[in-house]
Amino acid sequence: MKQKIFDLMPPATLIALLLFWANIPKSWLDIWWLLPVVGFGVIAFVQGLEFLNARHQGWRLNTTEFFTDVFYVGLNATVIVWATRTLADQPMVALKESLGLATPWVTSLPFLVQVFMFMAIWELGQYWMHRLMHNYALFWSTHAPHHHITQLNAMKGFVGNPIELFLISLGVVSLFDWNPAAMFAGFSCLSAISIYAHANVRADPPIWYAYVFTTIRNHSLHHTATSYEDTRWNYANAMILMDRIFGTYREGESEVVGQGDRRRLSIQEQWLFPFQSWRDRMKPDRIPPASAN
Repeated sequence: MKQKIFDLMPPATLIALLLFWANIPKSWLDIWWLLPVVGFGVIAFVQGLEFLNARHQGWRLNTTEFFTDVFYVGLNATVIVWATRTLADQPMVALKESLGLATPWVTSLPFLVQVFMFMAIWELGQYWMHRLMHNYALFWSTHAPHHHITQLNAMKGFVGNPIELFLISLGVVSLFDWNPAAMFAGFSCLSAISIYAHANVRADPPIWYAYVFTTIRNHSLHHTATSYEDTRWNYANAMILMDRIFGTYREGESEVVGQGDRRRLSIQEQWLFPFQSWRDRMKPDRIPPASAN
């Protein structure tokens, strides 16, 4: 009975988020901190499930992992959000307005249709950006630190090099006119799915959920430590349906995750990783010591 309850937790969380955003007072939508607080609440809830029913004992959080993850959650919620709004979303909205583009028909759609449309458009961009990162060396250098993590936990989806975190946050949803509640619901649901997809929770959702949305089984295989080539599957961050459509889906699961020698990188190493090969090339050739006569 306990396991059946845990298996239903991912879809139950989505239903709870949809009901919340569909029924809150309109005045609440103007509260700037409401969306991040809902996100933090989901993280805390799923993190608690990890302690109650861990999928793998070797992935249990220690103090270092926990505070590193918290740091990255804070970084994403502040610096990355600011950079995305300032450098991408606001210029995109300004361009849209200058061109007189508008999509009023979107707000006339039913709430659930808008939510799923938002999720699909956002995830389509995420899928192709993620796939690009796995197929071109320059982009892989920014994404590789995320694959050097050696365990999966609820907050691990936020861990990575800042350049990658910015690139993966880009999208074109700002070009559409959304009902704010539907937009927040879509973003909250995407975030919750991703959190569960990285979480050390023994939960295997129903087949209808796992066919459309990413689960820890799909995503742990993407993080497998067997080889780099084996990470080039299951790119979807939240909607595994994208992989099924574009032919990059693979069935399976992996308990052993992490690339290279599976050595955990420090925050400094994660941030400097894309520049490492450049730094190595800039080092002067070492002159071997003169041999003694």
